[in-house]
Amino acid sequence: MTFDFTAKRILVTGGTRGIGRAAVEAFLDAGARVAVNGRTEASTLKALATLSTEAVPAPGDVAKAGDCRKIVAAAIAELGGLDVLVNCAGIANGGPMEEVTEEDWDQALDINLKGTFFCTQAALPHLRASKGNVVNLASDAGLIGEVGLAVYCASKGGVVNLTRALALELAPGIRVNCVCPGYVDTDMVRRDVIDASDDPATTEAALANSAPLRRIAEPQEIASAILYLASDHARFMTGSALQIDGGTTAGHPRTSP
Repeated sequence: MTFDFTAKRILVTGGTRGIGRAAVEAFLDAGARVAVNGRTEASTLKALATLSTEAVPAPGDVAKAGDCRKIVAAAIAELGGLDVLVNCAGIANGGPMEEVTEEDWDQALDINLKGTFFCTQAALPHLRASKGNVVNLASDAGLIGEVGLAVYCASKGGVVNLTRALALELAPGIRVNCVCPGYVDTDMVRRDVIDASDDPATTEAALANSAPLRRIAEPQEIASAILYLASDHARFMTGSALQIDGGTTAGHPRTSP
């Protein structure tokens, strides 16, 4: 399956690194013009320095509703319209429930859930004009629980059900879908999960073994799913939560012969 996004206008939040960066590169390779969002102007321009001239900046902090409007406005000013919004900006924080602070809660919910809602809200007039679509980044942790990740699970579960609600509300003009990755080999996972542990090698092996396919995904694999949902190949899909998790949400593993 090949993707052709020639002349399409895309905004990717959280597009400077990780899954978002992989999605930006994949859309550019498919002929799109892409507005790249990073939290600061400096981080956004640094990312653009290594991308094609079809990438334009749209910096801002998605945790703030006012910035969400500024991000979309910057993308529209550069692109002249919008065909696809990819809500990829996100944060993963965890720990035992009794150690979670109000700041932890607010940070996860503001970036992962509030940002997704208000960027979509700001983009609505432009997506209606183009009959465009939205792809949200959820997680397998939005479909099942995980010990030590209560706040993250809550935020990503919110993204999954927000996707379903908006798919109903915005149909038939705008499609809204989400992807639900398992562990992905990004700098965030390396920094905050693997390298932050007492035994990085054992932790990395445990993450790989948590999936029936016994490995961690590559960012490009998630980017391919994003492009699929954004493309005409998925024109009869809305309200879907596409699992790309190596089988983690398939069910309970066999524990006895």
